[in-house]
Amino acid sequence: MEFLRSRFQPKVIYNLIRYKMGGLAKVEQDPMSESLQTCYKYLNETGRSYAPITQTLKGELRHIFCILYLVVRAMDTVEDDMTISLETKVPILKNFHNLLYQPDWRFMDSKKQSRQVLEDFPTISQEFRNLAVAYQEVIANVACEIADGMVEYLQKQVESVQDWDKYCDHVFASVTRGMSVIFFVKGLENPIVGEDKRLSTSFGLFLQKSNIIRDFLEDQVNGQAFWPKEVWSKYGKNLCDFTKPENIVPALQCLNELITNDLQYVPDVFLYLSQLRNQSVFKFCAVQMMIAIATLAACYNNQQVFEGVVKIQKGQVETLVMDITDMQAVRAITRQYVEEIYRKIPPTDPSSEQTQNILATIRKLSMPNDTTDSPQ
Repeated sequence: MEFLRSRFQPKVIYNLIRYKMGGLAKVEQDPMSESLQTCYKYLNETGRSYAPITQTLKGELRHIFCILYLVVRAMDTVEDDMTISLETKVPILKNFHNLLYQPDWRFMDSKKQSRQVLEDFPTISQEFRNLAVAYQEVIANVACEIADGMVEYLQKQVESVQDWDKYCDHVFASVTRGMSVIFFVKGLENPIVGEDKRLSTSFGLFLQKSNIIRDFLEDQVNGQAFWPKEVWSKYGKNLCDFTKPENIVPALQCLNELITNDLQYVPDVFLYLSQLRNQSVFKFCAVQMMIAIATLAACYNNQQVFEGVVKIQKGQVETLVMDITDMQAVRAITRQYVEEIYRKIPPTDPSSEQTQNILATIRKLSMPNDTTDSPQ
């Protein structure tokens, strides 16, 4: 199978689905197989925030994104498991798009909590192969892009902000680009959603950077570092020193600069969401955006980032799923988080002016707009 390595071709995939595959409506009506039920079990076990968001999707689309998540989770588990040698994990990651087509492949030597997605990978790959070929190609392409980023930065540090952007682009913006193509291929969104790579990339960068910012301590404990040296070296000699109480002031200044960097994508994310017309697709994407900005608000100038875990509670995610119905709701909730960050900006913070400027832009975009089209 020829994978779409350099860029997706939505029109080709659309034709493949509509004219060659057929029978999609029937698939949506079929009851879940035992193997697919197992996949949802793994989704609930490993995707604490993602699982309830996935439930906003309908029918086959929900199944597609369940499998996409588990494929990405399996790759993340390989990347993050520091008990696996580079000699073992690099070939696995490079070949992951092919392993999807090997019914018996599994990996039994992981020590990570999420290792079940590797130990029982045959169940996941079986459901992957049950998807229409067009969706398989999109997911396999995403796996290729993710592997490129993971392998490159397993063997070198994230030195510059450009490195940070590149890593996040490979490991997650590739996912949001793939998601957007699937929305179009499924006939749920207009061609622009699948074809406009800039907005879907900004969406992915925003989500991934918020996770990297939040997961500082977890990554340090695992012997990993994804904060760009170009930024953190302005505030300390070693990144691990940020966990020491005596270094909390420069640590927070570094944290605040990275959060400010991530906030730059919010205007593009607003544009991306405003293009979506299907209600379940809109909710699926908008709730992810809200979780990310809520995470940034919780982390901003918060020393807990260097001492423990700062995470959005499951109940808060479920509330967002209920409350996010249209762009007006997105704007209203965004304004709340913008004001929360505003109140926490230290006057002496080196990034304070830049933070205030981007928040002012977001605040303006978050004002009520009665002319906005609502998802259907």
